[in-house]
Amino acid sequence: MAISIRTSLRNTRLDTITTDIGTSGSLRFYDGTPPASANAALSGNTLLATLACSATFAAAASGGVLTANAISSATAAATGTASFFRLLRPDGTTVVLQGTVNTSGADLNLNSVAITSGGTVSVSSFVLTEANA
Repeated sequence: MAISIRTSLRNTRLDTITTDIGTSGSLRFYDGTPPASANAALSGNTLLATLACSATFAAAASGGVLTANAISSATAAATGTASFFRLLRPDGTTVVLQGTVNTSGADLNLNSVAITSGGTVSVSSFVLTEANA
């Protein structure tokens, strides 16, 4: 039998992400091989774009799902192929979480992972689902 966690606990765990981010975090996109974890340092990765999150990252989780509030579009700082993102606290140094990026089937999907310096990068939606429903 698989582990099953009640929905209210799953929501609480997700809401902790919003609390940990604090006010006005940021979402950064990078190229190259992602670090082994959100705790690991970057290693030769190019920062392609930084997008500002809403003052409050997300409304309260519901049904084990956390949906980010609007994330501002931004101009790309460099050219490359986005392969992962990091969600950071407002201090710009504390990583809350990281995940993969692609056009489908990734932790965060973009309309294109081909980022061009000076081009616009935008996220239409960002949804996190707590496991073990």
